[in-house]
Amino acid sequence: MYLSQLFIPITKDLPAEAKIKSHQLMLQTGMIRQSSAGIYSWLPLGFKVMKKIEQIVREEQNSIGAQEMLMPTIQSAEIWKESGRYDDYGEEMLRIKDRQGRDMLYGPTNEELITDIFRSSVKSYKSLPQILYHIQWKFRDEIRPRFGVMRCKEFFMKDAYSFDLTDDEAKKSYNKMFFSYLKTFNRLGLKAIPMAADTGPIGGDLSHEFIILAETGESQIFADKRIFEINLDKYDFSDASLSKMRKDFTEIYAATDEKFDEKKFNSEVDKKNQIKTKGIEVGHIFYFGDKYSKPMNCLIDDKSGKKISVKMGSYGIGVSRLVGAAIEANYNNGIMKWPRPISPFDTVIIPSFNKNNQENLQKAEKIYQELKKQNIDVLLDDVDENMSNKFKKHDLIGIPFQIIIGSKSEENKFEFKELNSESEMLSLEEIKSKLKR
Repeated sequence: MYLSQLFIPITKDLPAEAKIKSHQLMLQTGMIRQSSAGIYSWLPLGFKVMKKIEQIVREEQNSIGAQEMLMPTIQSAEIWKESGRYDDYGEEMLRIKDRQGRDMLYGPTNEELITDIFRSSVKSYKSLPQILYHIQWKFRDEIRPRFGVMRCKEFFMKDAYSFDLTDDEAKKSYNKMFFSYLKTFNRLGLKAIPMAADTGPIGGDLSHEFIILAETGESQIFADKRIFEINLDKYDFSDASLSKMRKDFTEIYAATDEKFDEKKFNSEVDKKNQIKTKGIEVGHIFYFGDKYSKPMNCLIDDKSGKKISVKMGSYGIGVSRLVGAAIEANYNNGIMKWPRPISPFDTVIIPSFNKNNQENLQKAEKIYQELKKQNIDVLLDDVDENMSNKFKKHDLIGIPFQIIIGSKSEENKFEFKELNSESEMLSLEEIKSKLKR
């Protein structure tokens, strides 16, 4: 992509309500534009990052046998009345009527709808277990939306739902998702801590939220840093290994302020290992048994022919929120550096040129074409402006690697730089090798 052709409305002026770095940066680099309070349009740069996150989430869900589907954003109120949540959910639910006067709603979550789909489709234990997921827009009418995409009204979310015959089988599905989430966040270049959590309006008696460390987070975090030393590679996909994995993580102290026990924290965690900071919730998993299947009469025949309520869990990842969370976790000293897997581009070529001397731009064009042949996603800055402004702009955008064609360039070697690192002179072949590696 040529920078001159990219729709990237960079702005210097920031709205007063942009208080945290991710909100400021996403507005400043033209990743999003506010449509109304808590509702945003996703422009090409931001949308590209979000779609990369979505694809990693999808791949990790598929790897544990979850099956992708798509449910609508608008739901009938009748199924929510069946579960008992229609009146209990509160004013965050956007309630509407269609032209026939039927009660409808913009889905804040999908437990009722997936239960309705399942009960009309599966009748026997022979079809279990099942894990179904979709990646879809949600709407919650936040009373005070703030912090850009971190706490907004409309958001893009992966939500999955498991169906099992027994509590024991259901907890195996829970462990699969626990493992999948840790792998997902690792692939996104984020260190996430699983923490026991309140179940809130979803309900149930088993729940974990996944928190990444960031000083601008809303949750206060107390943890033993040894939790970061657990190596996921030592676990396999067997039920016994996954059970041990969850046990290993949950035995090490980690809690938000809601569940923090100062006496327990100080007695269980050495002073040198204590982490006291803030964090951002990026995922939440729940096991709630028959909380929805029982009132909604979602029954299956067990092995003896007896009809029983199916056991369920739900699992959410805030895909759009992860864009902001990645910024909060990686912004440092005025420079944003995207984790490589979700960077909008793999590298940017920055040539020094003007209208009277375009030799460097021509060199940059040749490098650009060569990298494209190697399926390297590259941005070419073909805008005529001084190099100081270019560097400031690209430090802001955060593409992790820069190829600089300027005064230091030689006949066959070019300046190659990773953000926040020293540059080095490399041949094009060496640059290709580094980028592929």
